Amino acid sequence: MRRIVFFSSLCVPQIAVKLAALASGHHIENPVWSTLLAGLAVISAATLLAWASELAEQDFSQGLALAFVALVAVLPEYAVDLYFAWNAGGDLSYAPYAVANMTGANRMLIGVGWSAISIIYYLRSGNKSFTVDAGQVSAIWALIIATTISFVIPIFGHVGLGVGLLLVVLFGFYMRAAAGQHSEEKLAEPFIENLMSRYSRPQLKRLYRALFIFSALTILASAESFAEGLLALGKQFGVEEFLLVQWLAPLASEAPELLVALMFAWRLHPRAGLGTLISSKVNQWTLLVGMIPMVYGLSVWWHGDAVAHSPWAMPLDARQSEELFLTSAQSLFATILFCNFNFSLLEASLLFGLFALQLAFPGQTIRLIFGFLYLALAFGWLIWDRRARRNLWKILFERATPKNHEEHRE
Repeated sequence: MRRIVFFSSLCVPQIAVKLAALASGHHIENPVWSTLLAGLAVISAATLLAWASELAEQDFSQGLALAFVALVAVLPEYAVDLYFAWNAGGDLSYAPYAVANMTGANRMLIGVGWSAISIIYYLRSGNKSFTVDAGQVSAIWALIIATTISFVIPIFGHVGLGVGLLLVVLFGFYMRAAAGQHSEEKLAEPFIENLMSRYSRPQLKRLYRALFIFSALTILASAESFAEGLLALGKQFGVEEFLLVQWLAPLASEAPELLVALMFAWRLHPRAGLGTLISSKVNQWTLLVGMIPMVYGLSVWWHGDAVAHSPWAMPLDARQSEELFLTSAQSLFATILFCNFNFSLLEASLLFGLFALQLAFPGQTIRLIFGFLYLALAFGWLIWDRRARRNLWKILFERATPKNHEEHRE
């Protein structure tokens, strides 16, 4: 319980600053302090959300629990991204930052999160591969469809309402399917296991509900300060704001979830950690992307600027389209790797190596080269791996699980 009190106390300064700003109309002018306080609150709230989600898992079916935990854990990401999307409705200069935050978060989840699970598991156990949890079949199915839809966005040069609605509906189908599936591993970190052994279920329900409410309020109080602080920091120190929003914001909001997932891998339960990160990817790639044009459209209507800005589509410039193309291509390749229901050290190293190389050379030509390289690898992998090719068909049309196949290996 001391951990909960400690992280809750780290949220208090930002809440106090926000309340004082609302009362007086004055904000912290120093972007360093503003970003530091808000970022600390976001990280702390994300940690509390992760714990609350684990406590709440007992009240859901196993498949739905993973999806629910992942959904709640990425609330900080939603808050920052949708803040930029809302502001873009009145000022299009904010539009690139909504795309930056979303693409950075998605690529980081795959390039760092998914890869680190396999690498840490190998270092701890010596095993070079592990099977993908049967409960993740719906997530893989949703990722394949969402990624296919996402390629439409850079082609048309805008995030349209039609695409957004499709992705939100897809998320609904995914949640429904997840509710009926069972995960083979359902674990909690030692701190949470200790809480569950010391307190009754009614007490735990009251605790996680309070944590959900407190964390959500903290995120609402921090999103604007954190987002605007990053932009101000970039201007003050001469760092491109797009890059700060693309990498620093997701790093802060997703750090607690990544640490929990990596801890599972360290404890030799890689499927539990990977399952949460896969579900987070689905949530961000469907619901988050789908909500961007909706929030943008509402903002355009609210600002009364529907003549100057189309309320049905948030426009993208060339760089944003390239970033989305690269993110879609990476997502396609990573998802194809899971079609054999096995995740190996080689595959993890390949994902991390490609991510790191592209990050080191962020130019326009490099983005396009890596995007087409991911596509070539995805289709080449399907041609080379007959099992992945056969299972892709079964995932899409038969919802195959690892137990359906004799060739599935541990």
